Amino acid sequence: MVTASQLPFGETLRARLGSPAHPVGLESSPRSQVWRIELAGRPAVLKQLVAGPGADERYDREVAALTIAGRASGTPVVPAILGTDPAERVLVLEHLDEGRPPADWIVDYAAALARLHSTARPGDAGALPRWQGPTGADVTSFLTLAETLGVAAPSGVRDELRALVGRLDRAEGTALLHGDPCPGNDLHTPDGVRFIDFEQASLGSGLMELAYLRIGFPTCWCVTRASGPLLERAEAAYRTSWHAETGTPLPDTGLADACAGWLIRGDALVQRAQRGTTDHLARLPDEDWTWGTATARQRLAHRLGVVAGMTSDDGDLRHLGALAADLRRAVLDRWPTVRPVPERRPE
Repeated sequence: MVTASQLPFGETLRARLGSPAHPVGLESSPRSQVWRIELAGRPAVLKQLVAGPGADERYDREVAALTIAGRASGTPVVPAILGTDPAERVLVLEHLDEGRPPADWIVDYAAALARLHSTARPGDAGALPRWQGPTGADVTSFLTLAETLGVAAPSGVRDELRALVGRLDRAEGTALLHGDPCPGNDLHTPDGVRFIDFEQASLGSGLMELAYLRIGFPTCWCVTRASGPLLERAEAAYRTSWHAETGTPLPDTGLADACAGWLIRGDALVQRAQRGTTDHLARLPDEDWTWGTATARQRLAHRLGVVAGMTSDDGDLRHLGALAADLRRAVLDRWPTVRPVPERRPE
């Protein structure tokens, strides 16, 4: 148990905010340490990013994203920054009272996500890196998986996927992307949804994260699927909120591309620490593994179904749609115990 005197709370922060008291450790990833503290009798949150590869970059991303998101008009979408200590990779943040998300939480979440995305401006270019999509290696891995499972790929699908990678790489947009907008990184407060943990924030098209609602939260431990009517409400809430904040409608195209991009990424089957370490799609024929609320094969089957349903009549991805449908059938035939991903998020 850490005492107040042991907290990473230097003289600069003390001069500005006073001395911290009554620290209580909070749950966090291995990449950070987080405490609830008191400053002048009021609660606050102290977060330190643990030293390690990429720690300075993750800290800079979080500070930049919170600063940009702090511009939100009306109700805030992030906790306020009370102080920072870059030398120690420390942030002091507003403490938020979190409630239990309602059954239709995804609707308020989507509206708040659009408001978060809308806070970035063209002038923010350079403050955060651009969003990075799938690569040619992901295309090869996905098609190799289909071959391994005995599913013949339509003749045009490789060209479709290469074109998809190019379109995603060129996708326009200056939205502030959270990078990991997962259940758990959304706090449902009495004043609305606010987001935390921006260590993977970037700039790009908001469609890449709107896709989370359909494709099943691909960077997240907590995979859920929304029923058709609830999904329609959530996507409509995002579009309405985006239009209200930016004055421009969300493009009618691009969501299928975003979902397809998440489908072919093997790194979207594992938690962050394991990404970039091996070809995770190549592991699937011989092993399954559980991450959070679903197994890797559950995640894949869900994503295949989503992409098959979205691209059956899509000229740019029609061959991928056919392959996704065939591959999903092969997955369920080969592993009949694979169940749908859950509809409800854990409490």
